[in-house]
Amino acid sequence: MATAVNSSTSSNTSLISSLNGSSTTTKTTTADEMQTRFLNLLVTQLKNQDPLNPMDNSQMTTQLSQISTVSGIEKLNATMEKLLGNYSGSQTMQAAAMIGKTVLTAGNALALGNYGAVGGVTLDGAADKVTVSITDSAGKVVQTQQLGAQPAGTMNFSWDGKSDAGVDLPNGDYKFTVKAIRGDAEVKTTALQAGTVNAVTLAKDGLSLQLANNKTVAYSDVQQIMN
Repeated sequence: MATAVNSSTSSNTSLISSLNGSSTTTKTTTADEMQTRFLNLLVTQLKNQDPLNPMDNSQMTTQLSQISTVSGIEKLNATMEKLLGNYSGSQTMQAAAMIGKTVLTAGNALALGNYGAVGGVTLDGAADKVTVSITDSAGKVVQTQQLGAQPAGTMNFSWDGKSDAGVDLPNGDYKFTVKAIRGDAEVKTTALQAGTVNAVTLAKDGLSLQLANNKTVAYSDVQQIMN
């Protein structure tokens, strides 16, 4: 009788080992392959099991649970890949629609042209007073703008190209700084520079935009689309 018990136990162990694969096997088994192999082995085991020592139900339950988990993960991965593919395509179309538009990205450059210049700022919190100081290539302040109280978030401003004295300044590259105050405390700010999108590039690390000022920025870095 003891011999029959040992034989059945050995067969059960063989079934589990066969299903999980040999320790020297490196090939990954998919959920479908696991399920097919499990059912085939199960049928064989049931046919040849010792009636006095039937196969342990807990082992069967464990294997079925593993198969269900692997199958669920594979289906989830397939769904996620499809969603990511759709999202990537949608994002590319949105980025392509930005060609010819002016966008705001991190930076403090201010390009003065025939129609003036625009810039922007992101405020981490609401401010009672926001001041923009525009400087020339020598670092001299040529105009100061008081934008008053502003809520938290991203905003933009324009410059007509005149100095504080009302003198028209030459076209070219200028810079600006922003200072925001709420009560007695300073509010953190991020300067934003304007650029016109000339092209969209799709690379391994994602979408990037080529701007008219020869600057390349990531699509995700765009803080505001102005027109």
